[in-house]
Amino acid sequence: MPDEIGKDTIKSLVEGKLPWEEVKKLLRMPHREPSRFWKMLEVMQDKVAWKEPILLPLTDHLSIVRSKDGGRVVKCSCGQEFGDYRINWKFSCDMYVRNTEEAFKEVYTIDPCPIETDLVEIREYYCPACSTLLAVENVPPGYPPLFDMLPDLDTLYRDWLGRPLPDESPDWFQDRTPELLAKWSAENPIASRRS
Repeated sequence: MPDEIGKDTIKSLVEGKLPWEEVKKLLRMPHREPSRFWKMLEVMQDKVAWKEPILLPLTDHLSIVRSKDGGRVVKCSCGQEFGDYRINWKFSCDMYVRNTEEAFKEVYTIDPCPIETDLVEIREYYCPACSTLLAVENVPPGYPPLFDMLPDLDTLYRDWLGRPLPDESPDWFQDRTPELLAKWSAENPIASRRS
């Protein structure tokens, strides 16, 4: 395999069509050319109908995107925006909670069910526009939604990729989820006192 990886190879990798032997060769390469990231972004951009540039893919269906107004938002491959990437996108999803033995048995085929319902619940997060399953987490009941990733995009682009973002600012690398929760609490003080 050559040192330079072509866009078609990256596309096959992203689509899960690259043979396992070729994947292993990619993993073992001692040098990864700098253009590989940009090719991967091109492949991801080609998969979506919208034109806003992808800054960083998060999952198979979610990316951090430069929005039309210049912000940085999480966006689903269908085009649904989940808002500022510094706020946990899971708060903008549809969620299904499995917290009964019957609900667990729908996804676990081991009998008896190995999960104790008083110790854990399974949360499934779905896109409200296309109903794609975006994430699953197993957590204790009442545990807040996990914020899977808050990347420092400015450092990534400046120090690792050598192409600083034009709107670089220390404000971008801050978890803004608590601000959203404080706003919701202020808008509904009775509900916040019950919890």
